[in-house]
Amino acid sequence: MNPHEAHLLTVNAGSSSVKLTLFAIHDTPKRVFDAAVENIGQPTARLVVRNKASAAVVADHFAATQILIDLLERSIPKSTIAAIGHRIVHGGSKYHKAKVIDDQMLLDLRDLSPFDPGHLSVEIQLIELFGKLFSDAKQIACFDTAFHHDLPIRAQLLPIPRRFAAEGIRRYGFHGLSYAFILQELKQVEGETAAKGKVIIAHLGSGVSLAALREGKSIDTTMSMTPASGIPMSTRSGDLDPGLALYFARTQGYDANQFNHMTNFESGLLGISETTADMESLLEIEATDPRAKDAIDIFCYHIQKSIGSLAAALGGLNTLVFTGGMGENAPKIRVRVCENLEFLGVTLDATRNKENERLISVEGSAVGVHVIHTDEAATIAHETAKLIER
Repeated sequence: MNPHEAHLLTVNAGSSSVKLTLFAIHDTPKRVFDAAVENIGQPTARLVVRNKASAAVVADHFAATQILIDLLERSIPKSTIAAIGHRIVHGGSKYHKAKVIDDQMLLDLRDLSPFDPGHLSVEIQLIELFGKLFSDAKQIACFDTAFHHDLPIRAQLLPIPRRFAAEGIRRYGFHGLSYAFILQELKQVEGETAAKGKVIIAHLGSGVSLAALREGKSIDTTMSMTPASGIPMSTRSGDLDPGLALYFARTQGYDANQFNHMTNFESGLLGISETTADMESLLEIEATDPRAKDAIDIFCYHIQKSIGSLAAALGGLNTLVFTGGMGENAPKIRVRVCENLEFLGVTLDATRNKENERLISVEGSAVGVHVIHTDEAATIAHETAKLIER
């Protein structure tokens, strides 16, 4: 293959989405194709190509992936794809660096599936599908948990019998590919000092987590062993009293699968509002629907509390970054998150915030508050390119 014709493909499968991004790999990866299917299996399913959305009927991840592959093959010959980088949500205790996928890894990932059945089972199936369709391409796994692998013991160890730690039961943290990208962006724009300072990143998307960074390393994060934990999210409950599992078993007859389905797909913004998991829609109706207002208030309140606790873990705060779909595009949410954080030195500039500028804190603020677009595909492409160059 002519190296000037080589491409690198990234695959990012979420619980209800699939995104393919194609990069030309001359010297550094350059994006040439971007498409996604969102809200898979829902009436609101849509195909997004170059930021233009159209309605789609998509039953599952395989149907979504086939739509995207058909689009991809109209753009370039598939023989030019030299490597495929996959976002793998959970790497367990064994996998904490990007690695070429082999049979042993697939066996290990199947063993890990109980850690995160909502993501890993689909991701394994897509690895196998792309292996058949692009048999000449090297496949690379990039792990969302890797960024938090070296959390301090006090943040990593869960307060249950310690023997379970030997089985890999610990705080892992997620959104690591996003955090890695934001850290590099912060370093490039604000400099090494800012990137190595006391930083909190709030990744506010369909899934929500926050991470505290010091010296460019994660020292704590809101998600724990699974992506269902932490802040209330679009349809996930976030942290709950563990006694609820027994309560629902006794009063509602729920088994583990039913409880898991409720906390992952019927809770969060959707469960509280009883109408929608979409923040934009909730903001439109909150003036007339108190349930929508409650959902927004609870969401922002939990983020406020987490910023406060992570600032305590850091011993202060220099930089706060908002990213993810809501973090980047919802000025009203950023205002409500920050309105009680003046004691930390957080003060927003109303005009900058409304216009989604990159720096939204007031001039001379003790804490720089930033809005930075995240790009997990760029991180996957970077990690994949490093491995195929060897």
